[in-house]
Amino acid sequence: MIQSDDIYITPIVNKDFRGVRIDKFLSECFADLSRSRLQKLIESGNVVCDDVTIADNAYKVKEGESFVINLPEAEDALPQPEDIPLDIVYQDEAIIVVNKPAGMVVHPAAGVSKGTLVNALLFCCRDLSGIGGVKRPEIVHRIDKETSGLLVVAKNDNAHRILCEQFAEHSIERTYYAFCYGVPTPMNGIIEGDIGRNPYDRKKMAIVQRNGKRAVTHYQVVESYGKVAAKVKCNLETGRTHQIRVHLASKGNNLLGDKVYVKSKKISDKKIADEVRKYLNEFPRQALHAQSLGFIHPVSGERMIFERDLPEDLMRLQTVLRGI
Repeated sequence: MIQSDDIYITPIVNKDFRGVRIDKFLSECFADLSRSRLQKLIESGNVVCDDVTIADNAYKVKEGESFVINLPEAEDALPQPEDIPLDIVYQDEAIIVVNKPAGMVVHPAAGVSKGTLVNALLFCCRDLSGIGGVKRPEIVHRIDKETSGLLVVAKNDNAHRILCEQFAEHSIERTYYAFCYGVPTPMNGIIEGDIGRNPYDRKKMAIVQRNGKRAVTHYQVVESYGKVAAKVKCNLETGRTHQIRVHLASKGNNLLGDKVYVKSKKISDKKIADEVRKYLNEFPRQALHAQSLGFIHPVSGERMIFERDLPEDLMRLQTVLRGI
């Protein structure tokens, strides 16, 4: 297990703990955190397994799972509503689908208590229920701060539970578009490689031989820009933390703008204008967009699919690449 001032990472659940309540399992792992505090951390959305928030203390852990606990700084008990404009794609009494901009954190955490998606949702959603009567949006899954695109948020416990089950079963449809260095070979295929915490850098994920989780990405090159870069469509069969970024990097096709999984050799072709090379090599955020999201509605049982085109910064990036 790993501990620091703001993050705790559990060991992999073995067969001895299979089926144990998550609050009990976490209390067995970390003696310095009381069970009551762990329960509050779970309820407040600070316990994550891969990209899925575990917000139910009665959740039964499964063999092979590992959990990350984010310890927020001492502050007010609840995030505060903030009048932040949101691109709301759809909402009803049970769910809200949002097109998150790049640069917005999904959930308050250590050092980030304002300006998050949760703060914005608390302001714009007046029909939240939530755990124990506390009115807050239930985060079902997350996308990275610097990734743009679609995510679904539950407005009540029942919707949250049903959507989490779909994520756990990998029945959610998620399509991303990424701009990467070079052109993946072959032009379409499947990347498989268990993903786990990087043993040398806890802030990174990596393809690992042991203690990882099955991860499968289906990809297709939809545009190539000479040998310089490519636009790649990625469909997630599984949803592991940083999955697309790690999988494409494993092929040598790191995302443009990725500040964590950095490409060691960037674009150096002298045939490309200096200002264009500089723009591409210094793109300010990872070039990744969650373009479509499909799931079964937790109340109606209807199959729903939502799409949002590339945001303005990635459209400009695409235009620049097409001009090479």
